[in-house]
Amino acid sequence: MRRLQIFVLMLALLALASLALARSGQTGRTSRHVATAAHVIVAADEVKWGPAPPSLPPGAQLAVLEGDPSKAGVPFTIRGKLPDGYKVPPHWHPTDERVTVLQGSLGMGLGEKFDPSAGRALGTGGYAAMPKEVRHYAWAIGETVIQISAIGPFEINYVNPADDPRKK
Repeated sequence: MRRLQIFVLMLALLALASLALARSGQTGRTSRHVATAAHVIVAADEVKWGPAPPSLPPGAQLAVLEGDPSKAGVPFTIRGKLPDGYKVPPHWHPTDERVTVLQGSLGMGLGEKFDPSAGRALGTGGYAAMPKEVRHYAWAIGETVIQISAIGPFEINYVNPADDPRKK
């Protein structure tokens, strides 16, 4: 009986959300960016790219699709556009990280030394999940677009402090 009540409640909430979107004149069929407390729609041509933060080596572009990567406990999704040959030296994050390759090829390896021969290339559609504090590194093979999902804050801690672009 409890499951039935929850199911009916979820259907009612879904119907109300659909009605609210319809009344606002925005539906999932539009190409406009639509956001409510629980729903985000961003068409590929609407992604707003900007320079990557200073914690990453120069040359990459970043776009925030959802959430706030700087806030603790807040889920977020970002995209990174990496030029051919772009490298991120060995580093780690204080939270789990999930990466999906949307375009191109991303090389990834585990460990405290950058060694492409010990890594693996992931092509379009490839996926990697790194638990918090796991040391890893990455490089782009051709222009590459990746999507990262995690829970904030998104921080990069370099194994070798000399690799940290904020200190250069």
